[in-house]
Amino acid sequence: MRTLVARLDSDGDVLLAGPAVRAAATAGEVVFLCGPNGVRAAELLPGVTRVIEWECPWIANPAPEVRPFDIEAVTALLHGVRADVALILTSFHQSPLPLALVLRLAGLPKIVARSVDYPGSLLDVRLTGDEDIPEAQRALEVALAAGFALPDGDDGRLAVVDPPKSPLGRPYVVVHPGATVPARTWSPDRWAKAVVALTAAGHRVVVTGGPAEAALTGHVAGACGTDLGGRTSLLELAGVLAGAEAVVVGNTGPAHLAAAVGTPVVSLFAPVVPAARWAPHGRHVLLGDQNAPCRGTRARDCPVPGHPCLDQVDPADVVAAVAEVTA
Repeated sequence: MRTLVARLDSDGDVLLAGPAVRAAATAGEVVFLCGPNGVRAAELLPGVTRVIEWECPWIANPAPEVRPFDIEAVTALLHGVRADVALILTSFHQSPLPLALVLRLAGLPKIVARSVDYPGSLLDVRLTGDEDIPEAQRALEVALAAGFALPDGDDGRLAVVDPPKSPLGRPYVVVHPGATVPARTWSPDRWAKAVVALTAAGHRVVVTGGPAEAALTGHVAGACGTDLGGRTSLLELAGVLAGAEAVVVGNTGPAHLAAAVGTPVVSLFAPVVPAARWAPHGRHVLLGDQNAPCRGTRARDCPVPGHPCLDQVDPADVVAAVAEVTA
């Protein structure tokens, strides 16, 4: 059997699809359809046989133009996959139905998704309801509805292929200040003060980030931290996170990557999306006002002057949280 699993968002969203992928992989091959910002994570998921990249115009932000040629091309590509069943994995604010239409036109014989909207003949198995449950569980329920279950001994946690061993040696704490959505992370100066506070508390601090975040990581690392901004692939970052005592991070992909390699997380979590759905799996501490005025807005930029939900957190709170998760 060949299963197509679709999750068209970013790396963190793709990592949360991992348990659903492993369930589907018990029945055969898994082809993973994802956006360009999710490819690196899809390649790390156990059970994925092949990755197909497509920038979906109703998911990507900023959204590309909708062009008939592109839709026809991806429809033909998906037809060539010859999948037996498709699992469309979405967040609560996304509809699976546009992709279901493309998959139906591509000849997929069975399509399974969660939809609060009437799907007509677009879905063969439809899950309804939208309770506040973790995103990974939400995705796994789609796989279960398709008839797939996790193999014996699989506890349903996040997982990635074995990363390389960290070359950093003696114990350290990772600070990851960047996020693709600015509202979901701390202000740069607060991050920098946290690095100073962690160093003063006796921790060796390593600051990580992508190539576009080099200026940020350099500022945050300052004279106290080791700056690895832009110097690791996602797999190498997984190794760095796996070797850490704890990871301090906003609500962004590396929080889920840390959970996937079993490292406890201190999460600077803005309530623009629900923590019940998006908090890191495994051992973690949430910092931030979860009842702030921005709660549930899904804002990309903080709608409240001063970013109070996170900037009220003191660097000393981070030091205490690291002590708690590493105890």
